[in-house]
Amino acid sequence: MTADLDVVGVGNALVDVISMESDEFIEGRGLVKGSMRLIEPDEAVALYDAMGPGVEMSGGSAANTLAGLASLGGRGGFIGRVRDDQLGTVFAHDIRSVGIEFPVPPATTGSPTGRSLIIVSSDAERTMNTLLGAAAELGPDDVDAAFVARAQVTYLEGYLFDRELAGQAFEKAAAAAHNAGRLVALTLSDSFCVERFLTAFRGLVSDVVDILFGNEDELCLLYETDDAMEALGHAERVCDLVVMTRSADGSVVSKRGQRLEVAAEPVPRVVDTTGAGDLYAAGFLYGLTHGHDLATSARLGSIAAAEVISHVGARPETVLAGLAAPLLV
Repeated sequence: MTADLDVVGVGNALVDVISMESDEFIEGRGLVKGSMRLIEPDEAVALYDAMGPGVEMSGGSAANTLAGLASLGGRGGFIGRVRDDQLGTVFAHDIRSVGIEFPVPPATTGSPTGRSLIIVSSDAERTMNTLLGAAAELGPDDVDAAFVARAQVTYLEGYLFDRELAGQAFEKAAAAAHNAGRLVALTLSDSFCVERFLTAFRGLVSDVVDILFGNEDELCLLYETDDAMEALGHAERVCDLVVMTRSADGSVVSKRGQRLEVAAEPVPRVVDTTGAGDLYAAGFLYGLTHGHDLATSARLGSIAAAEVISHVGARPETVLAGLAAPLLV
């Protein structure tokens, strides 16, 4: 079968609610600045009521990556679960409107569509409070092996790996990709995820994953070390391609132990770091699936990340293909 899609993502289908708030707001509610945590419906209602005016937009880590891929001119698909409610309709419309295939029908029973309440402080740090809802109920029955096989890369979102059914969905998607001779990528997503799923993530990386994305903190937690380069070394021994992001210090890309350092793109003013890792992955995977070398792929990732942190929200406001045009000739 010909790969007519660049990337199929498997992840949480969420609608983001983003609000600018003070450090006092964060501290007063016992939140850990810059973290991601899961919340229950009652807390979601209370926190939403306390937040000031916000911006609502479709989100979810892998879905953001696919939106970035599409903005670069790539072809993608998404596997995620929403409910047949208002936010589910919004999510489905938004992801399809940018050209991403979304074949999973909305659930008619179960939890409501998930949402993430994102508090952005004055230093652009984001504190995420996520009600997974229907997103966490994704299971293997939602994964169409033939759909997965159409993509060069299947991209698994670490945030999703919370329930047994989601783990089974990962396994089915990864098996379908490998059976078709495709690649499997995993993003570690957040330090919270690594701590929560440490053993499972290590198993995935060593047994299933061809391409690993993680920042310095996530990789250090994964391999229980304070030295990012030591953590990268551990990952190199079990994974063909490892991409370690380093915020303002750019990224390190390692293919079979051969390391390449790539600088970050300059940003006049950092407004909101939400989605930086998601958009880096978008640019990198676009480059990889379109025949560019690793240095160019990492530059594309840096360009996409720089665009998204220059405004509020986790999806591009400027067409990335235009920004990246000098690299795509």
